[in-house]
Amino acid sequence: MQVIINSKAVTLPDSAPVSLMLETLQTAQEGVAVAVNQAIVSRSEWSDYILSEGDQVMLIKATAGG
Repeated sequence: MQVIINSKAVTLPDSAPVSLMLETLQTAQEGVAVAVNQAIVSRSEWSDYILSEGDQVMLIKATAGG
């Protein structure tokens, strides 16, 4: 299936949860927030939240600095 992640089309296995998406993208799970179709998905739901074809995903990474 295809989802849009930060404005880029990405192919994932069907019925992929958010946690698998992050593993596939090799994205560290610390300091990351995930929104699907403009709704935040809490970290505790990442293993259970199944993505669907065409979902719009935004990954937001925390950065340090000042």
